[in-house]
Formats: sequence, C-alpha cells, structure tokens
Amino acid sequence: MGVSTSSPEKGISVVTVDFPPVNALPVRGWFALADAVRAAGRDPGVRCVVLAAEGRGFNAGVDIKEIQAQGQGALVGANRGCFEAFAAVYECEVPVVAAVQGFCLGGGIGLVGNADMIVASEDATFGLPELDRGALGAATHLARLVPQHLMRALYYTARTATAAELHAHGSVWRVVPRAELRAAALEPAREIAAKDGELIRLAKAAINGIDPVDVRRSYRFEQGFTFEAGVSGVADRVRAGFGKLGKEGG
Repeated sequence: MGVSTSSPEKGISVVTVDFPPVNALPVRGWFALADAVRAAGRDPGVRCVVLAAEGRGFNAGVDIKEIQAQGQGALVGANRGCFEAFAAVYECEVPVVAAVQGFCLGGGIGLVGNADMIVASEDATFGLPELDRGALGAATHLARLVPQHLMRALYYTARTATAAELHAHGSVWRVVPRAELRAAALEPAREIAAKDGELIRLAKAAINGIDPVDVRRSYRFEQGFTFEAGVSGVADRVRAGFGKLGKEGG
C-alpha cells in the first residue's frame, strides 16, 4: 500500500499508486506521489515514466473522510498535495504515460490531464464529481482532455466520459481490454525510451514551454475557490446533502 516505483525495462520507470479500497489519496499520498514522479524524472537513466495504479480504479481523488475528520488543516494539506502531484507530472523531466483503469475522478483528472499520453482500459471513466462533493478544481486539467463546452457540461453536471469518448476527442491514445492495459502503456513508453535521453528532456521542456495555458497558475486559481467553499461551510452542506439542492442559493 502506498506509492512504489519499479523499472521493468531499461529507460522506463513505473510509479504505481495503491491506496485501497478506491485510491482516494490522503494528504501524505499526494506528496509521496509527487516525490516519486519527480525522483523518477531526475534519474538520468529514465527516459519515460508510466503512472499506474492498483485496484478497481485509477484514482478517486482526495480522501474526503480525512478532511472531514481533521478539518481545515487537512483541506490545506490536500490542496497543497494535489498541487504538488499535478505539477510533478506536468514538470517531470521526461514524458509521462498514464495507464488508467476503472474510475478516474477528481484528482485523477489532475494527474492524467497533466500527463503527456493516456492509455486507458475499456472500462475507464473520467470525470469531476467535485460539485457533488462540495469542492471545486481540476477544470484546468479536464479542459486539456475535452473541448471547452464539453468540459463545462461535464463539470456542472458531474457526469463522466468514457475512455472511448475521450479517444474520439484525441486525448486518449489507446483503449484496450483491462488485462492488456499495463502492456499497452509500456508500448509507447518503450518507443520514447529508445530516443536519445538528453534530446527527449529538451523536447519535454520545449513542449511545456509552448503550452497556451499556465496549468500551475490556472489550477492554483481554482483552489482558492475550493478553500472558500470549505471555510464558508458550503462544502459541508453540500456533502451532507449528497450534492443535492441546499437551503442557500438552491
């Protein structure tokens, strides 16, 4: 349980997340993930990182129970941890391939939205149920996966999109049976790892440099509203009502 790193082939590092039962990461998990991805990217022998997960789903976002139990301290910690993990994927010195199975929700969107390539299993679904959880955030990253108006529709309704739908939009590279996911993710990683190590790092820096959106600043802006919802009591009210109409502004 936790975050582990393995090297199945030369030039490839696999960072695996395993927080049963649903990979809803506690604060320490987000920071551990950030540290693992950054360490893998700094390794001169690594030319591609595969981000994977064990269990039923890739990622279910933050551990809401931890926030409910520990209050504002955990909320601040989750904000900072997510910010660091998402940034670590985006800023990883080498390309990151996300291998996604099952549900990819909330913080999972932040991870895959900042990855360089996504390979998904046929049962994978992607979405931001934040509004039903009394939170906000990661629209920055969902907007990297789907067109602008679809992003807004998914965000406001908290609906999910399938791997096949994202493949049609060009944001998922391949959709494969779940049993073939890890092998399918290693295929493009192997191609990338065959490139010159110094040049692939220059390529990653160059691609990030021409991005039209500053993902760090954009996501940080969103997080301010997440914190406001938390300290104002809106988040607790929404969670208590399971995302349904509240007494205020309803």
